[in-house]
Amino acid sequence: MLRINLLPIRQLKKRAKAKNEIAIFGVVFLCLIVILIFSCLIQGHTISSKESTIAELTKEQLRLAPEIAAVDRLKKDKLDLDKKIEIIHKLKAESSLTVHILDEVANAVDNSRMWLTSLGQQGSTLSLTGIALDNQTVAQFMDMLKKSPFVQGVELSNTSLKKIADRNLKEFSLTCTIGPPNSAQDKAVTTGK
Repeated sequence: MLRINLLPIRQLKKRAKAKNEIAIFGVVFLCLIVILIFSCLIQGHTISSKESTIAELTKEQLRLAPEIAAVDRLKKDKLDLDKKIEIIHKLKAESSLTVHILDEVANAVDNSRMWLTSLGQQGSTLSLTGIALDNQTVAQFMDMLKKSPFVQGVELSNTSLKKIADRNLKEFSLTCTIGPPNSAQDKAVTTGK
């Protein structure tokens, strides 16, 4: 006798397999939803903590605003004072330079053979005019000025003959470039060390 199984085994297996796949899909879907909900909660907590931190920092910034303004004002005042100190040092150096230049010019003048009629300083240019007995006296005066550590260049601008008390004398004009000494040796010479 032959037996025929009329039960649809293949269909039952397909249905069982489909139910298992649906169950697995459902579990995976639920796990995914749980993970998403959990990550949303974590993000919400992070956002709220960041917002509270921002609120605290804003309050702290408002509380410290007067001190920050005071610090900024002090920085500005310090910059102003530094500029003023720099100007004072520059003026001090320039006034010291002028004194040294006058001393150098006075030491270079041969009082028995020449005299100066004017002396003017414009920035780093010194203009000298005077009267000498002869050209050699003017040349010696220029050489003495060139030896000075404060004088970088001496140029003869003009010479002319001038009659004073029935004598023919040389009237001259010089321009000099002046500045502080260039080396430590020059500074030691000028300070006498």
